[in-house]
Amino acid sequence: MSYSFVFFLNSALLGVGLAMDAFSVSLANGLHEPKMRVRKMCGIAGIFGGFQAFMPMAGWLCVHTIVESFRSFEKFIPWIALILLAYIGGSMLINGIRGNGEEEEFSGIGLKALFIQGVATSIDALSVGFTIANYDWLMALVCSVIIAVVTFFICMTGLSLGKRFGTKLSNKADILGGVILIAIGLEIFISNVL
Repeated sequence: MSYSFVFFLNSALLGVGLAMDAFSVSLANGLHEPKMRVRKMCGIAGIFGGFQAFMPMAGWLCVHTIVESFRSFEKFIPWIALILLAYIGGSMLINGIRGNGEEEEFSGIGLKALFIQGVATSIDALSVGFTIANYDWLMALVCSVIIAVVTFFICMTGLSLGKRFGTKLSNKADILGGVILIAIGLEIFISNVL
């Protein structure tokens, strides 16, 4: 395999496909925190991009070292994503239902929640390691970096849209964000199990 136009196009398309869950979670995060600053938005998008780059490389490494162990772990991926996103989404949903009205200050998205969201939205990218297994180490790294960059920009878009609508939806934003996260978890679970 060589660094051709097709390689870069495939990597970018792979990034778009993998980033859709992160886009939806970013949208929910923007809904949850409509007054989020650009610096924090870049941090959130960077975390999601970082996870989307790390997971395919971890999958690639598994293919080249511990294939059998990874294959036995692969069946748990949809369950892990469902549990993590249902936990975060359920928390947002409960906070939205309990809401204290219009004056409520948004507590923001914490680092722990971002870590859980990052793992949950990128855990399916471990399987990408199998699809890029024929790449050498450097090509796999370049592919992963392209995936990260694409994810970053898609997440920035999701955060911006979420902020815009979060301001308009005010106290209903947590409910909508929680429902979105739970739906994403169910979609990952259903599409991988069935």
